[in-house]
Amino acid sequence: MKIAVLGATGQTGQFLVNQALQQGHTVTAIVRNPAKLAVHHDNLKVVTADIFTSESLTSHFRGHDVIMSCLGFPATFISQVTGYTTSMGAVVKAMREARVNRIITMTSWYTEPNSGGQSPFLIRFLLLPMIRSVLTNMYEMEKFLQKTDDINWTVVRPPGLKNQPASAQEFLTHEGYFVPNISGKPVGRGDVARFMLSLLNSNAWVKQGVAITTK
Repeated sequence: MKIAVLGATGQTGQFLVNQALQQGHTVTAIVRNPAKLAVHHDNLKVVTADIFTSESLTSHFRGHDVIMSCLGFPATFISQVTGYTTSMGAVVKAMREARVNRIITMTSWYTEPNSGGQSPFLIRFLLLPMIRSVLTNMYEMEKFLQKTDDINWTVVRPPGLKNQPASAQEFLTHEGYFVPNISGKPVGRGDVARFMLSLLNSNAWVKQGVAITTK
C-alpha cells in the first residue's frame, strides 16, 4: 500500500515507518524537520509540510491509500492543548481534497473524562491529572472524527508507552477507552506500530476506537 505517515520523526512514528517499509509498503513521511528521520529506503519519500494547514498537506496525500498518524503534543499547565484537533481538522480537509478516505491514528487510554474512574490509584490521582490537558484534546479529536461520515477512521488507544521494538505478544483489545480488568502497563511503541499496520489488511475497527494492550 501507499502510506502517508504523520509524526514520522517521533518515537512511535519511526517504528511505524520502519515496519511499514519492512512489510513492503511505499511510505511518504510528512515531517517538519527531515534531519530527524534517520531512515533511508528506496520506498521512502520524505517531505516537509505544515500539519495545521490543509493546503500544505493535500498534494502529499494524493495517490495514497491511507493516512497514518502518530502525532503527539505535550501536556501544558499554561495553556490549553489544541494540537490534536487543529491538526486533524486540517488533515481531514486535505484527505477530502486528495480523495483519501482512510486514516488510522493513535490517542491513549482514558481520553473520555470519566473513563479513569476504575484505574489504579496512582494513575487516577497522579498521572491522569498531570496529562488531562492532552487527554481532553485527544477526546475532542475523537469526537470530531465520529462526526465525519465520509472518513473511514480508526483510533488506536494504547496505555502508557515505552520505547521498545515490536514483540510477538498477542494483543488484548476492547471497544472503549481502556481494556477492562487490566492494569494498563506500558506497551512498546513498536507494538503499537505493529497493531496499527495490522489494520491495513482488515476491516476491523473501522469507524471505531479500540483500546489495546499486550498479554
